[in-house]
Amino acid sequence: QVQLVESGGGLVQPGGSLRLSCAASGSLFNIDIMGWYRQAPGKERELVASITRGTNTNYADSVKGRFTISRDNTLKTVDLQMNSLKPEDTAVYYCNAGNRLLSYWGQGTQVTVSS
Repeated sequence: QVQLVESGGGLVQPGGSLRLSCAASGSLFNIDIMGWYRQAPGKERELVASITRGTNTNYADSVKGRFTISRDNTLKTVDLQMNSLKPEDTAVYYCNAGNRLLSYWGQGTQVTVSS
């Protein structure tokens, strides 16, 4: 089992920045990839960014150039630096960890971008 706890969400004005952190614990040896997803009201959950054990990254087109995902060497912490935030970035952000067979989720953290 893997436990994921997100932190760092909140209210920010358009153009502002937030940094989300995900603390992972448990059986991390079989985790190959970690990522951040988000779900806005009335919309499906979507991938925001992911990073593999080998530090390969992938970003949604809507956040490229604004968001940066990073992790420590042990995969115990995965962060998402979000810059130039827009109202359309408002959503609940979820941390995810897994491999081809298993997928674990955090409880989510709210990010609201509004003036």
